[in-house]
Amino acid sequence: MFEVLQPPGWAKPSGYANGVAARGKMIFVAGQIGWNEQCKFESDDLVEQIGQTLRNVAAVLRAGGAASEHVVSMTWFLLDRKEYSARLKEIGVIYRDVMGRHFPAMTALQVSGLVEDRAKVEIQAIAMIPDQMN
Repeated sequence: MFEVLQPPGWAKPSGYANGVAARGKMIFVAGQIGWNEQCKFESDDLVEQIGQTLRNVAAVLRAGGAASEHVVSMTWFLLDRKEYSARLKEIGVIYRDVMGRHFPAMTALQVSGLVEDRAKVEIQAIAMIPDQMN
C-alpha cells in the first residue's frame, strides 16, 4: 500500500518512519486538539488530551473515507517536550489503541503556545487512500 523509505545503513526508527511514498487520494487533516466533538475539554492531562486528539484525527479520516493505516505523515505540536518525553510509554499505549501499529513519517515540535489556552497538544495529519489496483 505504501513504501516506507529507510536509507541503507540507517538505524530503524522507533514509533515513526523516516519517510513514506504513496499514491492515491490525499486527505489533509487540520490541526486537531484534545477537546471533544462539542469543542469542550474533558481533561488537562497531556496523555488524555493526546488520546482525544488522536480520536479527533481518526474521526476526520473516517469522514473522508480513510483510516489510520492511510496516514503517511503527522506533525505534533507540544507545549512541553520534557513531559512528552517522560510519558512516552503512556503515549505509545494510547497511540497504538487509536492508530494501531501504523507508524507514518512524524515530526514533533515544542511550541510556546497553541490557539486554545487549555490545549497541550495539536496534531496535523496527511493521509493517502491508495489508488485502486486494476
